[in-house]
Amino acid sequence: MRLSLSEVQQEEMCHAYYDGAPGILVSGLVWIATALVCYLFGINQAVWTLLVGGSLIYPISAIVTKAVGRPAKTSKANALNQLAMASTIWLILCCAMAYGLFLFMPTLFFPAMMVTIGSRYLIFASIYGRSIFWVMGVSLIVAGNFVFFAAIPPVVAAGLGGLIEVLFAVFVFLKVSKPVHVACNK
Repeated sequence: MRLSLSEVQQEEMCHAYYDGAPGILVSGLVWIATALVCYLFGINQAVWTLLVGGSLIYPISAIVTKAVGRPAKTSKANALNQLAMASTIWLILCCAMAYGLFLFMPTLFFPAMMVTIGSRYLIFASIYGRSIFWVMGVSLIVAGNFVFFAAIPPVVAAGLGGLIEVLFAVFVFLKVSKPVHVACNK
């Protein structure tokens, strides 16, 4: 299998998924819900909130994407679909590893997830051809490391992950390419 990257494929991804903005927003809201659950019920329930909520990000964001008038799918010929799927498999494996860290030491879960999700946004920089994903990814990776080394409480860590993603979602929504123009705003 040969993966060849082209701007046309990136433009199709940007148009189909509204530059990724709905997914970023839904992910940020899952993090915020996780922080709330952590505050009210504790870290055990919060971990499951992030894992279960995280598994619903794509279907919920697809509904939001369709609601704003985009198809939420690309042609089967778009090779970037393969990259997105590979990064999804990697994400699932990293979530399993983060859960293993949680069983070993609960405070490691949220920093591990922040770094995992931040790293996935670095892949999205290639999928969408947008440099904002580099900035968002690095922001989450740095925040995850800060949370880890500063021993930040889990509720604050989850809230920080949510805040970062929601802020970036707002930025991407404001910069999103218009429906009649499928090229991404760089």
